Amino acid sequence: MKTDISAGKLWGMRRLADAAGRYKMLAVDQRPPIKSLVAERRQVAEAPYEDVCSVKAALAKSLSGSASAVLLDPHFAYPACIADVSPGSGLILTLEDSVFVETPGGRLSSAIEDWSVGKIKRAGGDAVKVLAWYRPDAAAAVCAQQQAFVATIGDACRTHDIPFVFELLVYPLAEDTSQTTDYVEHPEKRPELVIESVHTFADPRFGIDLFKLESPLPAADIPDPKQDDGTVQAHFDALGKAAGRPWVMLSAGAGKTDFQRVLQYAYRAGASGYLAGRAIWWEAFQRFPDLDGMTEMLAQDGVPYMETLNSLTDLRALPWHEHECFEDGPGLANAGIGFRAGYADFEGQYRG
Repeated sequence: MKTDISAGKLWGMRRLADAAGRYKMLAVDQRPPIKSLVAERRQVAEAPYEDVCSVKAALAKSLSGSASAVLLDPHFAYPACIADVSPGSGLILTLEDSVFVETPGGRLSSAIEDWSVGKIKRAGGDAVKVLAWYRPDAAAAVCAQQQAFVATIGDACRTHDIPFVFELLVYPLAEDTSQTTDYVEHPEKRPELVIESVHTFADPRFGIDLFKLESPLPAADIPDPKQDDGTVQAHFDALGKAAGRPWVMLSAGAGKTDFQRVLQYAYRAGASGYLAGRAIWWEAFQRFPDLDGMTEMLAQDGVPYMETLNSLTDLRALPWHEHECFEDGPGLANAGIGFRAGYADFEGQYRG
């Protein structure tokens, strides 16, 4: 018996993947990392809007052809890049504001002003992406507010019948020695914090369809799989089990070699692909403001690297529709003569 999924979510999940059901997704929604480097190179306090748009357009034009889907932000990327994204590729639009509130008890997330799940659906998005900073050991009020933030978005995604792609990042608290507000991987994160966070948001009340997850260990500390005594793989296996539905790996700014190692562990644990940005294009971006040089390096280095990731994904990633949360694969809810009458009231969930 197939696991029923509502029409919009089923189509969106398929749109993000390649024909075989594997996710090879490019992220161009980054804001602080790009804006910071642009401002530094221009020697100004705030990155010029046109410069950020030009960078994102170059990334999308050079790399989107190798991606099954592209993740854009509504500030810069969508206005500047949408013409460069193939209509054959899936489209994900981000909802969270890159500016978070740092409190003594932890970080608080919010949605982008004048932006919503409904607008994402109307703009042609195949999925909504949200990043939430989360620490299970943060202040109880902070955890409760972050959970409420995510649950509200999950409800909206059900209402508009669009997949919810959810990203979790563990971050340093105020008292941690590695405290920073930069968008970098927390170098002292502990696997139990990552896995417990995923377990929390796997609850059906949050309505998450696809997890975008970080490595349970700092990417630079992960050994070649041949040298692992089973400890590292066990953490990735626990991550996949906690997700309980299709999931992909994010790069979190990891280096190229490090991210390839991460994917090897993740695919052994049942991941269905990747959604990555800086691991693919950060080195080429260092040529800014030489956009021609940047584009040349993307062609010489970024595209071949994506093809390497794609080959690894083809070989080892689990097609999303083969995830064990689907008993006999996903199926269309209310299929048959009753589809029209039943569709409006159906709010599908993955089991797991």
